[in-house]
Amino acid sequence: MAKFELKLPKMGESVAEATITSWLKNIGDTVEQDEAVVEIATDKVDSEVPSEVEGKLVEILFEKDAVVQVGQTIAIIEMEGEEEKSSTDKPETEQGAVAAVEKTVEVAKETVSTPSLITKTSETGKFFSPLVRNIAQTEGVSMQELESISGTGKDGRVTKTDILSYIENRGKVSSSAEVSKINSESINVKPVIKNTPVTIKEGDEVIQMSRMGKLIAKHMVDSVQISAHVQSFIEIDVTNIVVWRNKVKDAFFKREGEKLTFTPILMQAVAATIKKYPLINISVDGDTIIKKKNINLGMAAALPDGNLIVPVIKNADQLNLVGMTKQVNDLANRARTNQLKPDEIQDGTYTVTNVGSFGSVMGTPIINQPQVAILALGAIRKVPAVIETPEGDFIGVRQKMFVSHSYDHRVVNGALGGMFIKTLKETLEAWDVNQDF
Repeated sequence: MAKFELKLPKMGESVAEATITSWLKNIGDTVEQDEAVVEIATDKVDSEVPSEVEGKLVEILFEKDAVVQVGQTIAIIEMEGEEEKSSTDKPETEQGAVAAVEKTVEVAKETVSTPSLITKTSETGKFFSPLVRNIAQTEGVSMQELESISGTGKDGRVTKTDILSYIENRGKVSSSAEVSKINSESINVKPVIKNTPVTIKEGDEVIQMSRMGKLIAKHMVDSVQISAHVQSFIEIDVTNIVVWRNKVKDAFFKREGEKLTFTPILMQAVAATIKKYPLINISVDGDTIIKKKNINLGMAAALPDGNLIVPVIKNADQLNLVGMTKQVNDLANRARTNQLKPDEIQDGTYTVTNVGSFGSVMGTPIINQPQVAILALGAIRKVPAVIETPEGDFIGVRQKMFVSHSYDHRVVNGALGGMFIKTLKETLEAWDVNQDF
């Protein structure tokens, strides 16, 4: 019988490891080619690892909740074929391959059996890289101390420089006041804010937050602390768009095989508006501003468990309405079934969230770091409105929606934030009801 090593696949340039969340197959189970064997979770997305071969699962090298590096063997699958020859009869190359498999298995077993003092994430969901965790374990830095360090890396992560600076300074002070001063001034540590204790009474139900829920909660709190949030609101008359969509949606589906919703129409208009105001498509790095070359639109999508995920439409300004519709529908469908790839939720430069899908008239969304703005689309409603005509003003029924624009007032002033949605309004209200798709 030949043996196949099932390895943790590469999942994007910035993803180096994953946590095993559930084995879908047990030892002894038959595995079909392309059948999912194990569920994994990164700090960005959950996904499945399929088998590249058909056979029987004979060995599992990592248990549930183990952290595995990209490229590591996680299981052994036995395939039908020639029986293995004895080691004395094997060619040198085959002996080397078998030895490599055996070595990988032993290393994996040692990794699983060796306890780690510092886990990948803290109870609050804060992520620590393998390098930072190794340094912390070697230097005797507890999880509580790690959580007190405010990182200077992407999304506030603790970097190698941060933890080494912390270790260097913690041995030079004797009082808690001095530690606090060094943390704040030397390594940019923010004070730890503790939640008010909650009293649990009889009959109360205690529900543990999911892993994704913890990450989202931390990301949102960090964003509020980092960015000076300001909101602008505007009402847009989308009657022409509603009339046009109702007129062409059946023909669109017949020709393209895709349902035409309002989302791709609005997303296309947002991308065109960003192109006119490139300073809304930026990130902040200390005292510098990075103006992004590509317009990558994040599209907040609701998951069945109530959490949100933000798949990204890359180079959105280069898509026509058909292309945008296909992208929106594909990402939304795969988001709901946990089939997104890590690369598909990275590198967003601006985010749009549709709060109107839940009936909300408007919302004040939190900026998705490291971006500087986010747009909330409210529900489209029939409302009485004043209609201006050459013959005078009349009252009529119009289809209208509110749009809320949250932006980082450190770098986006009220004029830019307001002009952005004013231009979006003008674009949408000028929609030609006689145009083709």
